[in-house]
Amino acid sequence: MTTMDERPEPPTVSGERPGLESWLDYHRATLALKCAGLDDRQLREASTPPSPLTLMGLVRHMAEVERNWFRRVLTGEESAGPIYYSDEDPDGDIHVTGQDTWEEAYATWQTEITAAREAARGRSLDDRVVHPRHGTEFDLRWIYTHMIEEYARHNGHADLIRERIDGATGE
Repeated sequence: MTTMDERPEPPTVSGERPGLESWLDYHRATLALKCAGLDDRQLREASTPPSPLTLMGLVRHMAEVERNWFRRVLTGEESAGPIYYSDEDPDGDIHVTGQDTWEEAYATWQTEITAAREAARGRSLDDRVVHPRHGTEFDLRWIYTHMIEEYARHNGHADLIRERIDGATGE
């Protein structure tokens, strides 16, 4: 679990790649921080009806997003299918049940973060890949920027959900 003291502060002056990577790590740690200290029941607590959005669901969603952009798109790993969603339940990552646990969701998310770092290691920000579904070309720089945007948006959701659960607010 990440604490405020362990969250990596991005450098105020850096090269492009270290800056992108540090901001992505900062946002990953921020989501973990928003979930810290809560039990499974609280992590499954929905934001506000009718939305099914929960902190655990956000973590599961980000595991899927990491997997998609770094394993499926960047490396072309065809065997990296969906973890939580399916054709029958395209929002399965968000739809948590009483049987879903934080331990499993967190471990899966961390596995995907590790795989993402490995997929990007040794690649240039200018390396280009073609998205297997839409045929659009992306470079690694775009993927990093998109991931930062995705985490930042969902960390805003996490702020509101956490405040609703126990009143905790903060960065």
